[in-house]
Amino acid sequence: MAEERRLRVGLLFGGRSSEHEVSLMSARSVLEALDPDRYEVVQIGITKEGRWLVAGEAVTRLVELASAGGALEGEVADTAPVALLGDPSRGGRLLPVAGPPGPPDLDRPLDVVFPLVHGRTGEDGALQGLFELAGVPYVGAGILGSALGMDKTVAKRLWLAAGLPVGEHLVTDARRWNEDPTAVQGEVAGRIGFPCFVKPANSGSSIGVHKVHDLGELAPAMDDASRYDVKLLVESAIEGRELECAVLGNDEPEASVVGEVIPGHEFYDYEDKYFDDTVRLVIPADLPAETGEEVRTIAVRAFEAVEAAGMARVDFFLERSSGKVLLNEINTIPGFTRMSMYPRLWEASGVPFPRLCDRLIELALERSGERGALRPIR
Repeated sequence: MAEERRLRVGLLFGGRSSEHEVSLMSARSVLEALDPDRYEVVQIGITKEGRWLVAGEAVTRLVELASAGGALEGEVADTAPVALLGDPSRGGRLLPVAGPPGPPDLDRPLDVVFPLVHGRTGEDGALQGLFELAGVPYVGAGILGSALGMDKTVAKRLWLAAGLPVGEHLVTDARRWNEDPTAVQGEVAGRIGFPCFVKPANSGSSIGVHKVHDLGELAPAMDDASRYDVKLLVESAIEGRELECAVLGNDEPEASVVGEVIPGHEFYDYEDKYFDDTVRLVIPADLPAETGEEVRTIAVRAFEAVEAAGMARVDFFLERSSGKVLLNEINTIPGFTRMSMYPRLWEASGVPFPRLCDRLIELALERSGERGALRPIR
């Protein structure tokens, strides 16, 4: 009997976003979880400058680069710009488009891409558009779902339209803030009040997020958030518990058990998420059964409202005074580090990390097969 062919998986990580280092940590974890007997993994790293590093130990190279702050030198694959091109029969091919030739097997088709590029240009539909053009299956939400999930303000509008609970918030932009800060300050003070949170509309890992306790702290928070996006979100600070729920699936998504985040800092910021040991993740959260089921139900509905696919982590607040469950945001490429909530929630739900990676690849191929059966528009 012929030996079953291994799936050729393009593990894509790094990128130009502010979450570059988080992506490298995620890639290391997934790389360790993928069974080498089932998968031939092609490491595809993107530097902070947007250069593609293909094949070899790309994760290790980018981690070293991030630590040293230097430039990549001396490797053919580092210096050859790469294009992801469609293959008529299957998947996509990685081809050097300039400079010396790359590794000899570089142009063998990829069966599927597993993207772990967090933040803008990674989970906002940009990369997903590239995969669609190349005709290669990929893990996670499509172009629309990625874009809707990435923009916190648009996601909230969709959730409100679907009758889902969302906290008080307002949307403004950097241009308006710079032209008339007094008007924006008055609007925040009148509509939202203090304390509140200021965020870039399109960002992740709490980068550019500030808790603002009074009017005096608003300007520096708005200025910093403006460094990461032109659209800004101001949210009422909700006194309560922070809950998270993982969703897995395509047409029939399922929700994991619910977890609780108990921050070690004043709020669950970047350092707390990835580098400090002070945060506590309680899985499963100590909740009444009906509250846990409500969170799980809303998580699936929120996932469907933004047309997500494959995976997402949905974040909530449980308001202390009223016991009301409020949606916060959705992450369509959640963190996959050893500390990350998404894989830990599924682990607690009976899906170990390696099986979770298998399932995500299966869902990617399943969705690609359905789309491939559609009649082309002429």
